Amino acid sequence: MQLTDMVTALEILKYTIPALIVLISSYMIVKRFLVSEITRKQLALFQDGQETTMRLRLQAYERLVLFIERIHPRQIIPRVYQSGMTVNDLQQSLVFNIKTEFEHNLSQQIYVSKQVWDTVKGVKEQEINMINQIAKQLQPDAPAHELHGRIVDFVLTTETLPTEVALDMINEEAKKMLSYNGR
Repeated sequence: MQLTDMVTALEILKYTIPALIVLISSYMIVKRFLVSEITRKQLALFQDGQETTMRLRLQAYERLVLFIERIHPRQIIPRVYQSGMTVNDLQQSLVFNIKTEFEHNLSQQIYVSKQVWDTVKGVKEQEINMINQIAKQLQPDAPAHELHGRIVDFVLTTETLPTEVALDMINEEAKKMLSYNGR
């Protein structure tokens, strides 16, 4: 009986060893395929995320440029100025509009560098301070055109305005981001 048991064991091994080899080979092939598929999908998701992030950052730069342009004296004064206003009225309207524009763009800080955001905040404060300083030199109930004229004179006699510095910085950062992502 021992010979028959041995023949039976050999017959069983004759079928199970190739089956095990096929099973192990299949497992390794499927595992390798699945790992490469998962890696490919993760890379695709990462690239989609990068494109979305870049799009959001570019939109943030655009909105901050628009903010800086909108608070520039040559843009904001004609938008706010109304005949019959006093210096105090124009001053309050200008400051209110600058603060409102800034608050509307607060969320953009998460998409830009700290340096750009600090510059944007600084420009807002400098514009408000410039308006307030010039308004202090005038009578509060004087006609608003006096404040308007003084602000225009200040803008024309100042070599580099804070708004120009901020626009240059935003443009440079946006160009760096585009050239970095374009590689």
